[in-house]
Amino acid sequence: MQLQGHTVIAFPAGSIMITPAFELTQDPDFLTIIIRVPYARASEFDVYFEGEDFKFYAKPYFLRLTLPGRIVEDGREKASYNTDEGTFTIRLPKEVPGQYFEGLDMLTSLLAPKKSRSAKPLVEEIAASAELSEEEEEEEFDWEIEQTPYEESSESTPPLQHPYGFGNLRSGVFQRLQDELSDVIDIKDPDQTPADERRRRRLEAEAAKFEPDHYLADFFEDEAIQHVLKYKPWWVDAHKKLTALQRESHQEHDTHTFVVFSEEEREQLRKFTNKSYLLDKRSRHHVYLGLIDILLAYCYEICVNEGDKNVESSWNIRKLSATLCWLESFTCIHDVLVSFGRRVLCYPLYRHFGLVTRALSDTVMILQLGKAAVLKCLLDIHKIFRESDPAYILNDLFITDYCIWIQKIKSKKLAALSESLQKTTLTKSHMGLELEELEAAAVLVQEEENALKAAGTVSKQQLLSSESETSDSEESSSTSSSETEGSDSDEQESSTSEDGEINSFQGTLEEERTAPLIDCNGLRQGTNTSALGVTDGTAEASLQSVSLPGKLIEELEMQMHSAMRLSEQPGGLATVSCVSQEQAENPVPKPDRFSEDAAGKGSFLEVSSKPNPLLFLCSTNEDED
Repeated sequence: MQLQGHTVIAFPAGSIMITPAFELTQDPDFLTIIIRVPYARASEFDVYFEGEDFKFYAKPYFLRLTLPGRIVEDGREKASYNTDEGTFTIRLPKEVPGQYFEGLDMLTSLLAPKKSRSAKPLVEEIAASAELSEEEEEEEFDWEIEQTPYEESSESTPPLQHPYGFGNLRSGVFQRLQDELSDVIDIKDPDQTPADERRRRRLEAEAAKFEPDHYLADFFEDEAIQHVLKYKPWWVDAHKKLTALQRESHQEHDTHTFVVFSEEEREQLRKFTNKSYLLDKRSRHHVYLGLIDILLAYCYEICVNEGDKNVESSWNIRKLSATLCWLESFTCIHDVLVSFGRRVLCYPLYRHFGLVTRALSDTVMILQLGKAAVLKCLLDIHKIFRESDPAYILNDLFITDYCIWIQKIKSKKLAALSESLQKTTLTKSHMGLELEELEAAAVLVQEEENALKAAGTVSKQQLLSSESETSDSEESSSTSSSETEGSDSDEQESSTSEDGEINSFQGTLEEERTAPLIDCNGLRQGTNTSALGVTDGTAEASLQSVSLPGKLIEELEMQMHSAMRLSEQPGGLATVSCVSQEQAENPVPKPDRFSEDAAGKGSFLEVSSKPNPLLFLCSTNEDED
């Protein structure tokens, strides 16, 4: 299929043109345009291309593009049609082989007509005094120099003229939307509030919202935060690939290779109404800094939810961005970072400084990937707000304009912005919330608690040791007591045994006592009295306690009376004396042991020649004593 470079395209009167879906790619020598036109007549189409202009018509589709580079008609151009897919594929030669066409994925920008063909911008939203020349547009920014805040003029400024929105181009919007105001932004009556007053109120609200307990809880118990910090969004791998390729070839590469738009995103780009924004230097500065602020909030949202969207996604983005929530106009990069850091530590669920630095690192990578990566993020934000009621108002105020504007800026501006952002330092002391002092105090308290716990553990161990020793001592005492009881028991058994022997011996003695003693003359001798006199205390009590039958006592008395006789022998004196002494110590009423004769002289028992065992026992005991 051959193409004619200078075909005149004529449209039927009253026809409605549809902008088809399209896609552009390139290689060193050719630009390829793929146009999807289902149900179109392949036999009836027209193509026009010359220089930077490209036009395509196949009823009812019409496409007009302003290319970022020049193409030429030299006979190498080709076109083909795929009936199954309903797509035209057109290959056009580059005028300068090897030239790199920038921004082929910026579809909204490609749809714009050439500036030279229009005396005025397609949509002009600012005064003519704000028009800038192309040279001013190319002017480099010194991102590190703080700009002097713009002071509103009270003399010439009528009511409702405190602007906000993209490039501070809007005012009076919230006066018409009072019912939905509180659900979208934090500031009350923004149309009547100047920029410096908004900033003052914002800082007061952040200071009042900061909760040290919540911050310290996330600081010490950060397992969940460390988990989400490990998440890697799509731009991390894309940035690695781009960096590696640039290191190898040292040339500029099309980010389209690393940033791919979905069909839904392409469709949204085609739906945007193309606009031209004529911004002065101060407004452009605010726009760039607002872009950083919005991207930081978006990076935080993607990180903490690990790429998934939920009902809080819209709230997170607009709450963390002072540009969206307070209609803030920043003057330097450092102010943007401080504002974002403070809001991260005051509002969302996870309030950790590590999330601030992570969002900063991600934003730098996105800017380094170029316009395509920034546009993809803005389209995602646009979708989140579009599906959240009433956050869609922020699309009208900021995000839609950012999606259109980003496609037209120079890539070197984003490169310079990312470099300045990367050089800007941010520490906890910049937050103005005394974070380092809080952490130091909390660490001291934690150390004291650990010391108290350690002391308590030692005391508990000592107590347990003491209780163990006491238990051992009690067991030892119990054992000693058992041994003592056993010894006492043995002694008692021994004593019982001895008592048994004594009782047995006493029984023998009793038998001896009850048995009549026969002297050498054939007379019986009584031994009862002698036995009572010669035994020890224990035996005495036992013997005294023994009660003899009455008849036995009478018989003994009769025997004693019959055995007694007078004797003058001195040898019996000792015996009778011994018996008398014992009777004196233990007097027992007994019959008289002495019989007196008529002359009044006492008579003594005659000592028998046969030894009496009782007398022998008494003598033996006295010798032992």
